[in-house]
Formats: sequence, structure tokens, C-alpha cells
Amino acid sequence: MIDKRGKAVMVCTPTSPSDSKLRRAQSLALINGTALRISKELISQKLDGQAALVRDMLHNDVTADAILRFRDELSNAQSNESVRLSEARAARWYWQAWVDVPIRWARKGEKRAPQHWKYFGSRISQLTHSPRLATNPANACMNLLHQLCENECRIALVACGLDPDIGCLHADTPGRSSLANDLQEIVRPSVDAFILNWLQAEVWNKADFWEDRSGNCRLSTALAIKFCQTSDTWRRMINPHAEWLSLKLYESTIPTRSHFSRSVVRLATRLTQRHRKSSKGSEVPTVPIPKPEHVCSECGKKLPSGKIRCLKCSVPVTRQNFRTGRKIAQTPDSIARRSDTMRAHKRAIANWNPADLPSWLTRDAYKERVLPALASVTPTQICRALNVSWPYAKAIQNGHIPNTRHWEKLARLVGIVPST
Repeated sequence: MIDKRGKAVMVCTPTSPSDSKLRRAQSLALINGTALRISKELISQKLDGQAALVRDMLHNDVTADAILRFRDELSNAQSNESVRLSEARAARWYWQAWVDVPIRWARKGEKRAPQHWKYFGSRISQLTHSPRLATNPANACMNLLHQLCENECRIALVACGLDPDIGCLHADTPGRSSLANDLQEIVRPSVDAFILNWLQAEVWNKADFWEDRSGNCRLSTALAIKFCQTSDTWRRMINPHAEWLSLKLYESTIPTRSHFSRSVVRLATRLTQRHRKSSKGSEVPTVPIPKPEHVCSECGKKLPSGKIRCLKCSVPVTRQNFRTGRKIAQTPDSIARRSDTMRAHKRAIANWNPADLPSWLTRDAYKERVLPALASVTPTQICRALNVSWPYAKAIQNGHIPNTRHWEKLARLVGIVPST
């Protein structure tokens, strides 16, 4: 159960295993160096994901290369402070690449959207000087999704028998799930990719957001519910990493000189059932990033993929297109092109010899054999075969009988007469 800001109020988890050796290993991780090794791996994977996102989706190779340089510095880090410093320097480059990403609004709500809602802007809120209490929609959506991921991380860690409050990278703070925040770092690029894909592919609806008196941007209940429905995706992304984290902590309990090799340690994989799947020859499936909801570009109404506007919004646009087309059709250039086309068709009719038509291709044969077969081709193919307009080609497909000089070409097109 979460509150209106996405913070976990109550969490229900599977019965966690009671393994005192694992909990003791977690408590000693900061002392024996295990926490540093885990922190390096977590942040390295995070920076890899951020660099890939910036390179593939924002097409910013300079920033991607800079992030990878900071990732390479992690191998020389001697403390968690050094890891956090490299992460912070990479984050500065990463979020700078997001500043000018535009937010496209449905046309009916674009005028009512404030100017600072039309770009992603800074990740830091002016209200708190941190990402909390975002002042624009994109950051507000990102905050909610990251909070959902933190909740799923906490559930996964408890199910693995770990304490979500004792972290490896994040410092201990009252009221914070430090280890859940550590684990969350791996899936942050996936959440960011989901938001960025929504920004680039879809228009946003003004009715889904509102601003309170302090300037904090809030989400509508309907949109918040849709985001909460993505929790299952983030859970399936997090579970393999939670099991990996518990395995690394358990391996630290085995002495270096022990005859028992760390490579044969097998902890129960309750979250992914990896051991059971591997025994059957299968693997844990990869989890795709969910796709954003497709909406009308005018009013923001939900639409099937492939459509731009809903039926209601398409009517005035279609009327306007018709009016514009009629005006263009009466310009001297359009009239001259139509005249040239008609003269070319008349010359073709005058030069065509009816005796060239095959004897079997009569009017009845055309109706009975060729016309039904035209349903298997597209109007565009008819246009190319006869050098006619698309509306005329569609009319032929619907039953209009063209000039007899076209019959043989249509018969060849549908395969009744072999092409020579």
C-alpha cells in the first residue's frame, strides 16, 4: 500500500528465509570490503545503462563517452565516497542531456500548460533543491516510478532474507531503505527509458496533471493508477538482481583459504526460480520495457496504435484538408498538369489498336475472371501498372470498367495472363 506520493505505507511480502549467516554478512559488508565491491558493480551497471540511453535515444555521443569515462574510474575507487563521487559527476552530464527534451502536449491542452511544463528541464526541484516535489510533469512521473521501484526492491530484499535498511552504498539514515536504494540503481536507466520513450513518441494530456499552491506538480488519480500497473514489470526486472546481491553477500562468509569454493554456492532463487528453470534447460526470460499509452494528438483520448487522431478530432482536420485541396486543385499549375495528363491519355487511346486485345479477353471474361481477382492487389499496384491516379485505381478495383486498352495489363497484374 502506498500513499499519494508513492511512499510505501504497508508492504506484504512472502515469508522470508531466516538465515543468520546472511544477515551477519550484510552487517559486516562495510567492514570487510564486500560493500565496496557490490557498490562498484551496481553503479557500473547503472552508468552502462545511462550511457546506452543517452547514445541511442538522445543521440548524444559526447555525453555517453563522458559517462563511460566515469564508469572506468570505478575500478580504481578505494572507498564508497569515491564511488559516490564518480556517480555524481556522471549524473551531472547525464541530466544535462535531458534539459532540452520537449514535452509535446495534446493541442487542446497546450495553451493551458505553463511554459516550464513544455521541457524536461532540471532534475532538481526549485522547492526542495532535490528531485523530490517535482515542479513539472516529466519529473513528477519519474519520481512516482522510482518510488514504485524502491517499494519493489524492498519487497524483493525481504523475500531474500536481507534487511532493506542496511545499505552498501547509501549511508544509514532513519526512515530510509538504504539497501533498497542500492539495488534500485540498476533499474533506474530502464525507468528513465520508459519516460523518455513516452516523451518522444506520444503527446501528453493536460488533464492528467495539476499544480498545487506551492508549485508542486501532481498526477491525476487515473494516471497514477496506470503507472502503478507497471510495478509488475519493475518487479521482474529487480528480482534477478536481488538474488545476485544476496549471493554476493553470502559468498563473503566463506573464508578465502577455505576448501569450499565460492563458485559452488547455491542460494535458493525463490523470486526467479532460476535453479528450477536451468535444470529444465530454460532461462529466466528478459523483461521488456513497457510501452506508453497511445493517445490522440488533439484531445489526448486513448487510441489504438497506428492512428493519429480520434474520430471526433479527425472531422474538422479532414474538412480543412478538403478545402485546402480544392483550392490547390484550381491553381494554374494544377490545371496545367491535369490537362497534360488528359492529353496523354487521349493520345494513348488514339494510338491503341483494339485488334491487339486477346480474343479470349471479352467484356464478360473481364467481369468474371479479372475483376474478382483485383481484390488480391492494392490500388497502388494498379496505379503503377496503368499509370493512373489512386482514386481511379480504387474505382477500378471496386467495379468500374476502364478503357479496353487497360484490360490486358490488369489481367497480367493478377496473373491470369503470364507476363512476357
